[in-house]
Amino acid sequence: MTEGTGDAGSTGAEPSHIPVMRDRITELLGPALREPGAVVVDGTLGLGGHAEALLAAHPGLRLVGVDRDTTALERSRARLAPFAPRVDFAHAEYDAIPAVLDGLGISGVQGVLLDLGVSSPQLDEAERGFAYARDAPLDMRMDRTQHRTAADVVNTYTAAELARVLREYGEERFAGRIAAAIVKERSAAPLDSTRRLAELVRDAIPAATRRTGGNPAKRTFQGLRIEVNAELAILERTLPAAIGALAVGGRIAVLSYHSLEDRITKRALAALATDTTPPGLPVPLPDAQPELRLLTRGAEVPPEQENERNPRAASARLRAAERVREGA
Repeated sequence: MTEGTGDAGSTGAEPSHIPVMRDRITELLGPALREPGAVVVDGTLGLGGHAEALLAAHPGLRLVGVDRDTTALERSRARLAPFAPRVDFAHAEYDAIPAVLDGLGISGVQGVLLDLGVSSPQLDEAERGFAYARDAPLDMRMDRTQHRTAADVVNTYTAAELARVLREYGEERFAGRIAAAIVKERSAAPLDSTRRLAELVRDAIPAATRRTGGNPAKRTFQGLRIEVNAELAILERTLPAAIGALAVGGRIAVLSYHSLEDRITKRALAALATDTTPPGLPVPLPDAQPELRLLTRGAEVPPEQENERNPRAASARLRAAERVREGA
């Protein structure tokens, strides 16, 4: 999944899909996946572009592909058909990785990949309701088996609740004005259209602001999408669970597409890459030694040529780490 991959250069079922930072991710995870029998979890399988590259690079690798989007699972199953004997698919949110592995009888893995955000099909298929550029029902569910949609949020939340969602998850400085406009608009008729919401947001913010920074509805749509799919709460649970599933020597790579995701990832990895021996002790405590070794210096970004080829990669931030000891 991505905040918009477009995934090209594949030999599989989705030739237009370009996995963001595919080569760099393959390079970072590679040292942990070389031995026959190694297992990697792609917790956000999407169209399977990263998975395809990893399976092709490591003939002895087993891959567990997890996604909450049933459509993505169907498409990735077709794309990964040449590797079918080495792939297991699971319809689940990525915080369920431990349960998925337990169900497969896998006690530890050598790699975990999380490619966060929205997948290309979700953005490109208007009926999914993620995009503000085309009219569609206000849906935004990554997992269409769940009940709550973006229409439910905009038509049932109070003005204060809506403002909180837009401010915290969309980082929208005019959250209060937009929330008030939504409540006023829905009093006449329920809001159920992406175009109608985008127009309402544009009209609710100052004219000077509308002239810069791209589509003014972008932050509102981001905030609603994160709320509908509980993305940040799930990520907070996923990172310790995914790291806990790694065997010593295993590696995790996380692609984020906005500062909220990246901040959570940075905090989770840094906390386990730190010696927590209390100050003043003459020797480091064995149980306080780091569990992780950071593999990236800060967050890596795609090279300029990749951004030119795939504009949706531009906001990507990649962090990776290696498990160096068992947890306490």
